[in-house]
Amino acid sequence: MMTVSLRMLLIAWGTITCLQSVSSLPEVIKLAGLFDTNSASQEASFLRAVDAVNDDRTILTKSLVSADVGRYPADDSFKASKKLCEIIQPGVSAVFGPTTEAACHHVQALSDTLHVPFMQSKYAYIFKRADFSISVHPHPSLLSKAFADFVRKSNWRSLIVLYETEDGLVKLQELLKLPKTFHGLKITLRQLTPDTLDYRPLLKEIKKSEETRIVLDCDYDKIALILAQADELSLLTDYHNYLVTSLDVDKINLDAYVHHNVNITGFRLIDPDSSAVHQYLKKFPNAGEGKENYLFTENALVHDAVRVYAKALNDLDSLQEMEIQPLSCDAGAAWEDGEKVLGYIKEVEYVGLSGEIKFDSEGFRTKFPLDLMEKVRNRLKKTAVWTEAGGVNYTLTATEMIGQAVMKLQNKTLRITTTGNDPYVMKKIFDPPVSPEALQRMSFEEKYEGFCVDLIKELSKEVKFKYKFYLVEGGGYGSFKNGRWTGMIADLRAQKADLAVIDMSITSIRQTAVDFTMPYMSTGVGILYKKKIPPPPNPFSFLQPLSIEVWIYTTTAYLGVSIVLFLLARISPYEWEDDGEGSATNQWTISNALWFGIGSFLCQGCDILPKTISTRTVAIMWWFFTLIMMSSYTANLAAFLTASKMSSPVNSAEDLSKQTKIKFGTYCCGSTNSFFRGSTIPTYQKLNAFMESAKPSVYTSGNSAGIDRVRKEDGLYAFFMEAAAIEYHIERKCDLKQLGGLLDSKGYGIALPKDSPYTQAISQGVIRLIEKGVVTRLKKKWWEEQRGGGSCKSLGGGGGDQMSVAALAGLYMMLIGGMVIATMIAICEFTWRKRKLAVDENTSVWLEMWEELKFAINPFAGDTKANPMACDSQSASRASSKAMLSKSTAESLHKYGQIGDELSLTKARKDSVYERFNDQS
Repeated sequence: MMTVSLRMLLIAWGTITCLQSVSSLPEVIKLAGLFDTNSASQEASFLRAVDAVNDDRTILTKSLVSADVGRYPADDSFKASKKLCEIIQPGVSAVFGPTTEAACHHVQALSDTLHVPFMQSKYAYIFKRADFSISVHPHPSLLSKAFADFVRKSNWRSLIVLYETEDGLVKLQELLKLPKTFHGLKITLRQLTPDTLDYRPLLKEIKKSEETRIVLDCDYDKIALILAQADELSLLTDYHNYLVTSLDVDKINLDAYVHHNVNITGFRLIDPDSSAVHQYLKKFPNAGEGKENYLFTENALVHDAVRVYAKALNDLDSLQEMEIQPLSCDAGAAWEDGEKVLGYIKEVEYVGLSGEIKFDSEGFRTKFPLDLMEKVRNRLKKTAVWTEAGGVNYTLTATEMIGQAVMKLQNKTLRITTTGNDPYVMKKIFDPPVSPEALQRMSFEEKYEGFCVDLIKELSKEVKFKYKFYLVEGGGYGSFKNGRWTGMIADLRAQKADLAVIDMSITSIRQTAVDFTMPYMSTGVGILYKKKIPPPPNPFSFLQPLSIEVWIYTTTAYLGVSIVLFLLARISPYEWEDDGEGSATNQWTISNALWFGIGSFLCQGCDILPKTISTRTVAIMWWFFTLIMMSSYTANLAAFLTASKMSSPVNSAEDLSKQTKIKFGTYCCGSTNSFFRGSTIPTYQKLNAFMESAKPSVYTSGNSAGIDRVRKEDGLYAFFMEAAAIEYHIERKCDLKQLGGLLDSKGYGIALPKDSPYTQAISQGVIRLIEKGVVTRLKKKWWEEQRGGGSCKSLGGGGGDQMSVAALAGLYMMLIGGMVIATMIAICEFTWRKRKLAVDENTSVWLEMWEELKFAINPFAGDTKANPMACDSQSASRASSKAMLSKSTAESLHKYGQIGDELSLTKARKDSVYERFNDQS
């Protein structure tokens, strides 16, 4: 078995060797080239390709390729057909060229008839190719798909297609159909004015439309002219984007626009850095420019067509034979080997100047990449790769793309528009005043200051750009009126300004016209209202939580409880205590009962406590009563203080919507007014309906006018404005306040022209300033410190929850009055006692009072002194003892009574121990 297999392999190897030793192709292979008088560069490329094939020893080693070139006048298809018939008569294996459409149709028809492959290098928008036609040019439908993918990737929402001929629109079919799938895209078609080279009138109309995205489809030779005229009309600014459909966009001379940051984009088919191009240029050094450039797409495709055909013949040579036969346009006899050669061409896979070349079953070129080229200074740089399957894939990261924008900013002086509005942009106050002539010579930052001025100064340091301020004409922020934008937004859309910085709210309608950075400040709609003038403080306001009746009843209850406690303690035998001397004492005097009641009422306790069940029952009821009363008083006092601070008749938007006495309005032309107009919340709709129908109008010409009206109408007008402005003004105007919370949430952002290349860089700079606390510091500076900030807090306007001294004056008066009364009582006690002592000892009362006063105020007198009360007590004790002794002696002498005394007789009768005298019984 092994011997048979080896024998078969040897036979097969010998057969192949014999076949290879004998060429199956003619010694001379003739190629026909048909070019008009305007296609000299394609003809030269055709001839260079033939030379390259003959010099290449890896293919067609047994044959020589020869070129037979026919020339005809441009746009004369009849002569082109006639010339081709002359060329093919001896016999040719393929036809190359022409580039004009009419001549192509003639050649194509003849090629199908004679079965001679027609190698095209010109695009043709057809989906059913002729039988014997092969094109190395990418199909226009795929190119159009690449343009559509770019527009989708770049998120373009509107564009103008500026085309030269109707053929251009055919080439852009996929792009023109994009609005059906890419919702929100608006495409405008404008044709270049024929029979003229002055396109300025058309470009002026484009500028007037404010469109910044232009798809340019025209002949390569007109691209530079159109860009130059667009530059004259300021249509090559930082905010304009051009998508050039030519595959030779990288060969445009952009030296004149080195300092322009316009974005010029296009796709490139020929990669000058590929190995095939390097080998080609090494053999044929490039000496041409523009369409004469060896790497111009049409020239390179002619070269690739020849190389693809040579590769197909080389593949055929290894397996089959081919013979060239004479052909005649009149006889119409077909070339016998034509279909065989055509089949091999469709199977070719070759890497040429235009990249990888493959054909599908229909003979269309497929699976080719395109390089996306974007302008960087004065040249175009590859930033992405497009493929049919993957679309546009950027080779630059997002950080690198932002870095490019930052590099552009470093060489750019941004024009910043703003307007005067406290505290964002304000005129400086000069002391002493400056003359008008000196003011005119000053720069903007020397004349103006404020939050936005400082914000741009810090932002320029963070992002590193230069800037120049100017005030917008009319001072408007920007609103959409009569189909056009006004104010700062109009300047941005016209590219008069690069940035607009002020307290401009980010709204949906504004975002359709301009770009915004991340918000540098968050705010919302608030309600500005005038504070109600508080009534004169009541010195006894601490008594107001309870009514007069309650205080009277409470006092009556206190007296009643004290009296009842005193009476019950006197009645109950268990409240009496034996003093050890034969008598009982009771602690519950009327003064002690009153002291117990007031101590319990004030929650301070007492050193006297009841002992019996009856008196303790009274005490328990009184304690429970005082617990509830004091808790109720404390709660009512807190509620009273809170209610006194909320003395406004309205406190929210809902309150405003439920009444008609207090009018309310907004700035007529700002985002706050737009908020109410577009709101779907019933309360806000009701407020808007009231403002719309109010007569006279409740709208104002600005925030300042609204603030003045609030202060002037004294509680009869409320003004809706943004909370950041309210916060600023209530720091300086102490008669104003904000009602309730915010009605919505919004932010202030820096505005830029739509699709500005600097939006991301500026936005990231704002975020970094927020993270570093710079924005917070600037707000504190201009809201609370500069230009009178914090004045209301210094006047007590910030302590709305604090009670003033005047409101508690009565409490202090009671305290002082109590101390005065206590002092007077102490003086009376002192005077009475000293006077009594002075009378007893025959001394002067005034002298005793003077001695006691000196002792009281002497800090070195110590804590002890002679007790005059003790001396007096000893004297009284001695006198009492003498009296008791006298009485005891008398009683002892008359123990049994006196003779003749009726009382003694009565005692004697009752007591049998007594001796009776004169008892007649």
